[in-house]
Amino acid sequence: MSRNVVELAVLNVTVAFEGLRRLLLELARERELDALLPLIVRRLGEVPDIALARLWLVRPGGPCPGCPERAACPEASRCLHLVASAGRSQDGETSWDRVDDEARRIPWGEGDIGQVAAAAEGRTLEDLRGADGRPAPPPGLPTWLRDEGIVGLIAQPLAFRDEVLGVLAVCSRALVGPVQTDWVRIIADHAAAAIANARAFAEIDRLRARLEVENTYLKEEVEQRFGDLVGRSPALRRVLDQIDLVAPTDATVLVHGESGTGKEIVARELHRRSRRHQRPMIKVNCASIPQDLFEAEFFGHARGAFTGAVRERLGRFAAADGGTLLLDEVGEIPLALQPKLLRVLQEGQYERVGEERTRTVDVRVIAATNRDLAADVEAGRFRQDLYYRLNVFPVEVAPLRERKTDLPLLARHFVERAARRLSRPVPGLTQAHAMQLQAYDWPGNVRELQNVIERAVITAVDGRLRFDLPAWDAAPRPPSMIPAAPVDADPTAILTDDQFRAHERDNLMRALARTGGRIYGPDGAAALLGIKPTTLASRMNTWKIPRAPQPR
Repeated sequence: MSRNVVELAVLNVTVAFEGLRRLLLELARERELDALLPLIVRRLGEVPDIALARLWLVRPGGPCPGCPERAACPEASRCLHLVASAGRSQDGETSWDRVDDEARRIPWGEGDIGQVAAAAEGRTLEDLRGADGRPAPPPGLPTWLRDEGIVGLIAQPLAFRDEVLGVLAVCSRALVGPVQTDWVRIIADHAAAAIANARAFAEIDRLRARLEVENTYLKEEVEQRFGDLVGRSPALRRVLDQIDLVAPTDATVLVHGESGTGKEIVARELHRRSRRHQRPMIKVNCASIPQDLFEAEFFGHARGAFTGAVRERLGRFAAADGGTLLLDEVGEIPLALQPKLLRVLQEGQYERVGEERTRTVDVRVIAATNRDLAADVEAGRFRQDLYYRLNVFPVEVAPLRERKTDLPLLARHFVERAARRLSRPVPGLTQAHAMQLQAYDWPGNVRELQNVIERAVITAVDGRLRFDLPAWDAAPRPPSMIPAAPVDADPTAILTDDQFRAHERDNLMRALARTGGRIYGPDGAAALLGIKPTTLASRMNTWKIPRAPQPR
């Protein structure tokens, strides 16, 4: 053997050893699976005499209608998916980083590569030359390798803690033996550990991201709370009985009520009494999400799914997995997204934006709305099948004007809480205060009550509460403004509350008609009725009377 040949052999060994040493160091440092897999095959492809390095991972099989090995994999339970490839062609022009050729799927236990995975044992084919002296690649490797002078193959399982994660295969243009086999086995062992670690770090990152999302949503919940279920009225008692009945189940609940009645409080109580109470209740306000971001907000998105998606997002369903998801203002969900919401409600499955993988989720859904969804269904603004799926167990939350016996208890609750939060002495709440609160109809419901009381606590510098309320019935009205009974009615008859309010509403409508819809000013309807303009506006809002356009 000439000196030049010996020096070349020594050089090749030195280059190979240095490349493999660098690879082992890089495997120990890399934590991202997407970067780790191409790194392994790329570094192996740089070693002299190695023409091609490929890596398959074990993944669930099927459905794979375009798989070239479909006939050999009838059950499609699991197979080897080609995830990384690298090497050098003889002409130096062909790229071998493709992962979509005929070896992209290998059935479990089929061919040399599939058998390596099934048996969890390596295989070395030292001489692949046929009787004619030409290379003859085995099944599982692309047929074009016969034209590349491939004569040696080493395949090793990627095994970690008695689990086969995949297979690493190396094709060589030189004959291979025990030394090369040992090197590939060492690399496969380190690669399997690195893959397992990368997956573990990815799971840690996923759980950390989920925890961050939960903490953010829970912080929003704490900041937006405005009361608890306080009171003893029959209307509230009915709601509490319904909560006791449905909370222990996983049935979907539709909470309906006017804005500010405490629908979110009802949802929170449903969650607190459910078997999911140890997991968070995540809220999403459907009315506050831009229409083009609904899907990403609900189901999350993959990194790079659209412009600005620099990192993956879990989505509200993933954050609520195992717990409860409150869809507030559910009637605002766009029609285009409603089929996907229906699917996740029925099957517990969804896909993130920019991702084909189907994910499963276990979420109990509570929907809340102040809209008449049945009317929206009739008008074509809401899907009928989704409405029926949400309306499994309806809960109607009564407005505060129908719970006036609860006002003293609610007022005391809010006074004490506001004084504690504002570091103020607790002001006294008298019977006169209760009567004043009960004389007002509270079109803003519980939320308005809390705001009025908090303002009163702030201004109670002398320890006395003063409620800034429109003069609903607090002051006597002029005799001319008192509604008269119909001329043909019995003068001794007693009107019901609904009849009296209907009569009062008709009187208000006549005043608006006489003033051309004008509310303010000496010629406005408020002056004609002898009430404050703010009181008139409040009553119009309660009775859903539209305001006429005012002249400029």
